[in-house]
Amino acid sequence: MQRVAVQRDDQRARNERNAQRRAGRLRRGLVCAAAVPAVALFATACSSDSDSAAQQPAGGSSPVTVPGGSAAPSATVQAAKYQKLPEPCAVLSKKTLTALVPKGATSGKEGTSNDVATRGSCSWSSLDNNGVKGSQFRWLNISFLRFDSDTSRGSGEQQAEAYYTNQVRGAQSVSGAKNTKTVPVSGAGDQATAVRYDLKKKEGAFKQQTVVARVANVVVTVDYNGAGLAGEKTPDADALTKAAEKAAVEAVASVSTANGSGAPASSSAATPSPSASKSASKSASPTASPSKSAAKKS
Repeated sequence: MQRVAVQRDDQRARNERNAQRRAGRLRRGLVCAAAVPAVALFATACSSDSDSAAQQPAGGSSPVTVPGGSAAPSATVQAAKYQKLPEPCAVLSKKTLTALVPKGATSGKEGTSNDVATRGSCSWSSLDNNGVKGSQFRWLNISFLRFDSDTSRGSGEQQAEAYYTNQVRGAQSVSGAKNTKTVPVSGAGDQATAVRYDLKKKEGAFKQQTVVARVANVVVTVDYNGAGLAGEKTPDADALTKAAEKAAVEAVASVSTANGSGAPASSSAATPSPSASKSASKSASPTASPSKSAAKKS
């Protein structure tokens, strides 16, 4: 009996030791299993940090994304092409002046200007007195207006184009004008238009020609009128217009010469459309229409 009891005690001891060993293995398995997610999480975190670091620029700042792949342009405007104006009384050749104002080729009178680099003008008058047969009167005026580029008003060329349109429109709407005709002019800068009309005054019947031309950021206006006084016949309008156009071509070329460049590229100018006239900038509107001043002078 004692031997049997000893055997049962030995068996229980072996069972307990086996149970302890199994419990130990189970605990170790659970610890390892619990450790796997933690290691995986650490590895994932390291990988994420590494990717983020690779995406950041030097200095640790966040990457900046610009729409379209480039930064937005700053508010700039194209520089004006011409920076100077010619001497207004020296822009026409002696031959041209003699043809336009036969008795006044040397009578050029420069207009007043507080900034000769921005605006300038010159006028000539001619009275060919034929005694009892009457006389022929001619008056010529050439004016220049140059525009500088400005971020608030636009480029010099845009401003000049708006002013050019206003000048043409002003010449087309002179009070009392009759038989108004508008024609494009070629060879005088980027745009050029001639407006001619008849104007009846107490001295006689005047034929008025206004040629407006634009070359880049400069506008040139040529006013030329003629009349037969005291019984002299009225001059031919076609001949006067042709002479005024020639003067405009020379005046435009003088702008390029004054700025140290060759003759400007020219193109045939079309008559401004009504829509173009309506869209002209008010900021560039002339203080007084040369055509109206020409009429007053006459």
